[in-house]
Amino acid sequence: IIVWTNEEGSRFAPAMISSGVYAGLFGVDYAWSREDGDGKTLGAELQRIGYAGDQPCGTHPLGALIEVHIEQGPILEREGKTIGVVLGGQGQRWFDVRVTGQDAHSGSTPMQGRRDALAAAAPMIAAVEALAHANPPDAVATVGSLAVAPNSRNTIPGQIDFTIDLRHPDDDVLKAMGRSLRQDLTAIAGERGVGVTIEEIWHNPPVAFDPSCIDAVRGAAVDLGFAHRDMVSGAGHDACMVARKVPTSMIFVPCAGGLSHNEAESATPEDLAAGCDVLLKAMMTMGSSPPR
Repeated sequence: IIVWTNEEGSRFAPAMISSGVYAGLFGVDYAWSREDGDGKTLGAELQRIGYAGDQPCGTHPLGALIEVHIEQGPILEREGKTIGVVLGGQGQRWFDVRVTGQDAHSGSTPMQGRRDALAAAAPMIAAVEALAHANPPDAVATVGSLAVAPNSRNTIPGQIDFTIDLRHPDDDVLKAMGRSLRQDLTAIAGERGVGVTIEEIWHNPPVAFDPSCIDAVRGAAVDLGFAHRDMVSGAGHDACMVARKVPTSMIFVPCAGGLSHNEAESATPEDLAAGCDVLLKAMMTMGSSPPR
């Protein structure tokens, strides 16, 4: 049983840092040096709470890994299925964007000639949403964090920082979305007379899970009589990182209304138990016939 540190990446970006270190995609020094919004590093915080450990990450061998999780989406519930047999995960690209205008008094500065960073960021955010709509049905794009400076009621905002999360199961499409993003935001900045910097802080390509692990999960669902379907994970998971080093698969169970990252997130005890039953049976299958 493994609990990986910092799967979400909400405090220390990027996501899935520790499983990425295990898989050899990140170096330990890189992971420890990640900073939160207050400038505190992941390594220092792990030391502070006594969780840094002394065993080198990656030296503990794994024969296979199976992760069980709520779907974090509405498909299983909508189709009346209990088990999602996860074939892999879609790719992700994360960007940090800074829009630079000019702080000025809101009352005495005429509208003509203003360099309002927030007014410029608004069509940029709309362009991010439009980018996903232009690549249906699988593309998703999200601006999840926005910081306004100086953040004063009577001051024209001079600087905006916001984040962008692009996802798609096809890495070629994902790369094309990244190119379009840069073109669109740069064009808007030029029209608005502001500066813009676009930094890609993370690219996590799509991943396919191990066929023998997938078969073990699907076979367990069949043997236990649970309605199931194959699916690709829309969310990132530690399994998607570990899969680059170890045979891996995932099991999804439904969540109410497809809600996740929300206080209303919930799953029934029966569905959770079903996921655990499939996990146990799949693990027993893998133990008796491990992947080569």
